[in-house]
Amino acid sequence: MNVRHLSFRLLQVFQAVVQQGSISQAARQLHLTQPTVSIQLKKLTEWAGEPLLENQQGQLVTTIIGAELYRACQDVLGRFADFSQYVHSARAGNSGSLSLGIVTTAKYILPKLLAEFSQLFPQIEITLNIGNRAQILNRFEQQQDDLFIFSHPPAGNQVLARRLLKNPLQLIAPPGHWAAGHNGLTMADLKNERFLIREPGSATRLMLETWLSSQGLTLSKTMQIESNEAIRLSVASGLGLAVISAHTLQAGAEPVALLPVRGLPLESHWYLVARRDRRLPATALQLIRYLPGGLSRYLDPTWLVSDLNDLPESFSIGEGF
Repeated sequence: MNVRHLSFRLLQVFQAVVQQGSISQAARQLHLTQPTVSIQLKKLTEWAGEPLLENQQGQLVTTIIGAELYRACQDVLGRFADFSQYVHSARAGNSGSLSLGIVTTAKYILPKLLAEFSQLFPQIEITLNIGNRAQILNRFEQQQDDLFIFSHPPAGNQVLARRLLKNPLQLIAPPGHWAAGHNGLTMADLKNERFLIREPGSATRLMLETWLSSQGLTLSKTMQIESNEAIRLSVASGLGLAVISAHTLQAGAEPVALLPVRGLPLESHWYLVARRDRRLPATALQLIRYLPGGLSRYLDPTWLVSDLNDLPESFSIGEGF
């Protein structure tokens, strides 16, 4: 195994195939032909002397050896991307690329902040990837973004997570619902109601199920809807009740009733998340330094967390990865 036989192109091809899970999709991303990508993979496998990929249900996934090589690719290519970005920034000021992965509820807040951030740093090219928790968790595991926003961050020693904003979960009902305005309600009083819930793995659903379990309760009638907007609209139309992020609720104009149920709203937060095992680019650190002031200017103080100003210091370890 001689490293002199490696090239950046080989590493880039392998990185793309792992992230896309397909030779054809990686070829399209790299603007190469499929045979070219296959030949590059064969060279890399011969160099390693061990299988690097295996087919699982039509998806290419890494073997144990392949996973270690992928981590090395991310580290090597990431460090040279940092160097390239540093040189470019030295010539043109604060510039470069920044990739963000955020859960769907955060889309109601972050774009407003990014608009101002982009005006302050017009040479920073931002990519915003929005998905449900499972999709963003996958992006985190694949190291596809620089920073992430979760309402229920992943666990593990490689996770660096700090509270960013309050994200209370409120119970809503259709206008004129019999429980609207009733004080002293409990969830047991609503056990026969239909609840509209997100897909398994959703942070909102996880918190609701954990809270119900702590009280020895389960929901008897549910309907799964994989969209916050669709849930909000469905409640307003009379389809059922729902526990939903206050930010999602604030973004809508549909008439709904807040139910004063004992124990609600559920206390929740959004978290800014990065990987401890990956160097944060300068553009990510620039955004982190901007966030405390930006959030304070754009949001009501009741949404802010007390340790917001400590955010830059908390992530400064990224400069030493």
